[in-house]
Amino acid sequence: MFEKNFKIWHLYTIRRYWKLRSAPCFDEFIRLAGRPCSPGADGGELHAQFHERYHLLSIYTGVFMSVFRKFIGIGLTAILVAGLLTPRAAFGLTVREEEKMARSFLPIIFKYFNMIEDPVIVNYVNKVGNRIVASLDEPLFNYRFYVIDTHTYNAFAIPAGYIFINSGLVMAMDNEEELAGILGHEIAHVNARHISQKIERSKKIGWARMAGMAAGVLMGVAGAGGDASQAVMQGSQAAAATAELSYSRENEMQADQLGLIYLDNAGYGGEGLLKILKKMRAKQWYDSKLVPTYLMTHPAIDERIAYIDGQLASAPKTSKPKSQKSSGEFERILTYLITQYGDENLVLRKTETAVKDHPSDPLARYRYGLILARIGRREEAIDQLRMVLEKRAFDPYLLRDIGRVYFLDGQFQQALTMLKTAHNMIPDDAECSLFLGQTQLELGAFDDASALLLDTVKKNPNYTQAYYFLGQSLGKQGNLADAHYYLAVFHSRKRDYRTAVLQLQRALKYAKDAEKIVKIEEALKKLQDTLAKKKSG
Repeated sequence: MFEKNFKIWHLYTIRRYWKLRSAPCFDEFIRLAGRPCSPGADGGELHAQFHERYHLLSIYTGVFMSVFRKFIGIGLTAILVAGLLTPRAAFGLTVREEEKMARSFLPIIFKYFNMIEDPVIVNYVNKVGNRIVASLDEPLFNYRFYVIDTHTYNAFAIPAGYIFINSGLVMAMDNEEELAGILGHEIAHVNARHISQKIERSKKIGWARMAGMAAGVLMGVAGAGGDASQAVMQGSQAAAATAELSYSRENEMQADQLGLIYLDNAGYGGEGLLKILKKMRAKQWYDSKLVPTYLMTHPAIDERIAYIDGQLASAPKTSKPKSQKSSGEFERILTYLITQYGDENLVLRKTETAVKDHPSDPLARYRYGLILARIGRREEAIDQLRMVLEKRAFDPYLLRDIGRVYFLDGQFQQALTMLKTAHNMIPDDAECSLFLGQTQLELGAFDDASALLLDTVKKNPNYTQAYYFLGQSLGKQGNLADAHYYLAVFHSRKRDYRTAVLQLQRALKYAKDAEKIVKIEEALKKLQDTLAKKKSG
């Protein structure tokens, strides 16, 4: 009851400050203590402004109320009131402006970074991230999570809910709770509008240019391999922007405060965030040349560790169930990430040693088999994976991986048997569907391949590789219009726009259906506009 009354009090304070007495539904909003209503006669813009400010205010309330319960006093009340009376400019861009800014960021990030598109990995990271987002009260953005293929330790967020994490950082983790900890912290940066507040103060420079500068800051020099980050950060003005756009200690503290709340609401403990921060600090101590990029863009790691450790130690014990410290799914994703995207020589040495030291450990032998397959030693890989199969006979992911190695080795009938069995058990697994479709394509079962691959891209629209094989399969069937269309999608997603335009022109040549012609023409115009902008810019 006290918290509800307190919230009503500060809503009243904000009402006075922003002078929104004319909003037709404001009094009802106060009565319901935070349940927004639909726009009234004054129009949706006023309501949108109030809703956005209330959303931001609720962020600060969540943090301060957790402290307020422990330290009720005049001093804290004064601080809280001062925070509530912050001018509108401090809240940064509007939601629409943030979304517009994000559209300026994305091409820069995609230009300098290779994204991992394997649904096995990406879908899992999005699942963990969206579990945290689901615990937020009315999130302003549609959050999206990306995994960057680079061994450096970094994670960053850009405006409008786009969150990026490096594969190297995920590989350093031991469980899902650590991944949730980092994602929760980045979600908090977005939800508290930290980067948008800083960009607001500097947008006179121009959004496109500021996007480049901010991307350079968030990516970190080491995170983009040095040259890439510096390429978007040239000039004295850019150097000054670095200081303006970097997160402050206060930003980091607030993101940790909010992140711990979000994690708790989502059923995770905060220990994961503490552990991964300690790992990054340990890496910095081990070799000063290996300072994780994360520490360049997220300062005050020692203070953060001390704060989180103190919060966890003082938190009351509850019966609320938390996420398991380690799950089979995280272990599977980590295995795939290490063996398919880790440093080949390093992974090979580690897995060879692990098998030698622990010959009966199926996980060690599983990882060894997968890295052997990656470096082309496929017969040895199959032997290793079959030994694991003796202990895990009904593991569909193991069956999938054995089938994948058979396919890569050209043993298509054996691949078909394994992949069909696995697909029956895990029909929504995109990796299994892709290799089963490719196997059917090689064996001449074009109808089966096309149907399966079409279902795969519908379920996983960002799976670029699947579009290529779908186009190949449809072409073998003689469906040239659709074949060229999906090949155009593949090349477009690869940002080879010229080839994509040629493929659409060929698709248009073979298309007969009026609706399909319109669809192709619209896609063609969009690509031609993109090429024109690239040429002029």
